[in-house]
Amino acid sequence: MKLSTKGKYGVKALFELAMHEGSGPVSLRTIAERQGLSEHYLEQLAAPLRRAGIITAVRGAQGGYMLARPANQITVGDIIRVLEGPIGYTDCATEGEPDPECASTCPVHGVWERVTQQIIAVIDSITLQDLVDQALAERGNPMYHI
Repeated sequence: MKLSTKGKYGVKALFELAMHEGSGPVSLRTIAERQGLSEHYLEQLAAPLRRAGIITAVRGAQGGYMLARPANQITVGDIIRVLEGPIGYTDCATEGEPDPECASTCPVHGVWERVTQQIIAVIDSITLQDLVDQALAERGNPMYHI
């Protein structure tokens, strides 16, 4: 499985919303500028994230987007599944779409299943709040190079 720009941009955009959680809506333009992303591309990602109940839109001059749930209740896996679909390291070992023929004939199918399960475990264990906490900790502990 190779993560596309949909998944990467989606996680970065929602990280930005999580960083400003509680301070009102954030425009896509602001997210794009802060994260170095394409505003036009973010527009395409917002619709499925909104339909999935991960973000909400606020209309008007001071409008933008906000997280629909607290940052500690949204995982990286939630975002990736909405934007990329089921998680899987290979086509024959994809979450929710098992390939019985491959499972019965491929001598290494179990390896791909285990890899997929580990990927799922990791992305489902990391919340947006974890990413915010990590970013704030790194900002609080600057590294000095001589």
